[in-house]
Amino acid sequence: MSTDDKEIQLLAAERLGRTPAVVIVLTDRLPEELMRWKPAPARWSLLEVVNHLADEEVLDFRARIELTLRAPKEPWPSIDPQSWVVSRQYNDQSPKESLDRFLAERKKSLDWLRMLKDARWNNVHEHPKLGTMSARMLLSNWVAHDLLHVRQIVRLHYDWLAERAAPIKLDYAGPWS
Repeated sequence: MSTDDKEIQLLAAERLGRTPAVVIVLTDRLPEELMRWKPAPARWSLLEVVNHLADEEVLDFRARIELTLRAPKEPWPSIDPQSWVVSRQYNDQSPKESLDRFLAERKKSLDWLRMLKDARWNNVHEHPKLGTMSARMLLSNWVAHDLLHVRQIVRLHYDWLAERAAPIKLDYAGPWS
């Protein structure tokens, strides 16, 4: 493994290691009403985001990167994160157990990622719909996935406040964009 590969691996582990603290601060010990609240039927709740993160940890990023590193020609297990929200009843789960599950799985992922030796980050998997996907690209997208969901969690907090504060507008705070 080149120095660049090892640096990318360690940088990704460092970045992925920061997400649990952010998720804890933004979700732990909140009222269940807030954890289960949805700004619209088609949007996710905080609890649904936490459960999604836990399942993605096990069934998507870690599994698919590991398979791409070890056996890039093997088919990936199928996933359907959008349907899991309903089929796995994310919003009916225990907030504490959901958060604990995400934290435990992220720890496993970080331990796995940090102990990888001579990982072949240039290995590619040919996805039938998405085309060529390298292990390096998956690793970068894992970090990006975390950032997208942290943004989503913050937005849910903002929307909750806006709904509770109405008819007071939150414009004085600055624009949300």
